[in-house]
Amino acid sequence: MNTQSSPASCARCGPFFSASGIVAGYGQSQVLQGASLRIEAGETVGLLGRNGSGRSTFLKAVMKLLPSQGAISLNGMPLERAKTHEVSRAGIGYVPEDRAIFPDLTVRENLSVGLPQSGRTKASAPLRSQPWTEEEFFELFPNLKRRANVAGGALSGGEQQMLTICRALMGQPSLLLVDEPTEGLSLSMVDQVAELLKEVARRGVAVLLVEQKLTIALGLCDRINVMGHGRIVFDGSVEEFGDSPGVRAEWLEV
Repeated sequence: MNTQSSPASCARCGPFFSASGIVAGYGQSQVLQGASLRIEAGETVGLLGRNGSGRSTFLKAVMKLLPSQGAISLNGMPLERAKTHEVSRAGIGYVPEDRAIFPDLTVRENLSVGLPQSGRTKASAPLRSQPWTEEEFFELFPNLKRRANVAGGALSGGEQQMLTICRALMGQPSLLLVDEPTEGLSLSMVDQVAELLKEVARRGVAVLLVEQKLTIALGLCDRINVMGHGRIVFDGSVEEFGDSPGVRAEWLEV
């Protein structure tokens, strides 16, 4: 069988996003031990696991924020040799666990940092026909609008989290990597973050969500991956995860 295909057809002959055999760590400590994960276009996938299992390291490896080995592709475009700005330009947005806002820049200035740069790669997923805009985020989150000219460092933790997600969306990604978005937030802010991620999914953006709160992850995701000892130890639908109590007991419960 002829398995060759043109670059234009690559997105149809495999998953929208795939990472295979990812090995990465910090210094002499190897955290990821050959992790592999796939995401289909528009799909929301939860990445669960105990602290230290390698979930955040996996996101950083995809974004090329630390040295790694293995194959990574988005929409048929290989990214294993890309630099961080090239991964972003290809269409992957990143919401880090520590939020990483610019504390001395205003809300509006932080959002402008996320605007896509010129030179988006040919093989990257197309931009939305109606791009995310500052005005749209201000409509969704009136608090950000009221504080548009306030320094990011003066915002509450929940407001900073909203700002971080919105800044990532300003880059018009086709895949959004989100690391622990509800950690340390009030219940009302958790609900707002969840609603924003639902809206992201409704608009066709694929999401890889690292989330410690199981009820949040199950309510947002189409499919669940569980990471243990630096590898994916479970990959299935939310329903299949619910029917696998042994997975939860072995890899999630303390």
